Amino acid sequence: MTHPLVEQLRFARSELRRGLEGVTDEEARQRILPMNCIAWNVGHLAWQEQRYWLQRAQDQMPRPDVNEGFASGGPASTPLLSEVWEAWREITEAADPWLDTATTQTLESNVMIGGKPSRYIFGSLLQRTIYHYWYHIGENAAIRQNLGHTALPTSSATSTAKRRTARKWQVRAALPSAIQVGKAPRTRLRTLLLFA
Repeated sequence: MTHPLVEQLRFARSELRRGLEGVTDEEARQRILPMNCIAWNVGHLAWQEQRYWLQRAQDQMPRPDVNEGFASGGPASTPLLSEVWEAWREITEAADPWLDTATTQTLESNVMIGGKPSRYIFGSLLQRTIYHYWYHIGENAAIRQNLGHTALPTSSATSTAKRRTARKWQVRAALPSAIQVGKAPRTRLRTLLLFA
């Protein structure tokens, strides 16, 4: 069975796609300062997934171009939307087999960096990725509003089934305080990874 946090990541991915339906390449490349453009945001999320689930978890780097062009703190750019979607799909599809096998034990394990256990655990990285998606989904909606788009996707447009799925996997405790790196004892994190 797929871990509930992985299901939450997949829900966030689907909302990213839904929030960008109908956006043209020209619109996705427009930059409204100080924000990055929509296309860069998609590439940036692909960068994070590649870094965590392929590079850190499996020592793979299928798209070095994404690593160079979309890292946090990297230079702004206005890439083609079709190209970043292709990279995003390639990376998320490559990451899915690892995510499908992730267990609570996997998520409690330390991330290896340079052959040594780091202070990070995969569960914290997964939560960070989910929150990061929602941040950029909101930013993309703001960009679309600034571009004059109306009738943007909202939670009321989400089907009842999707809302039920999203609620089904909600965490029973406040995760943000527990996922601070090095702050949550393993037993506390294990408790937080139990879901309804």
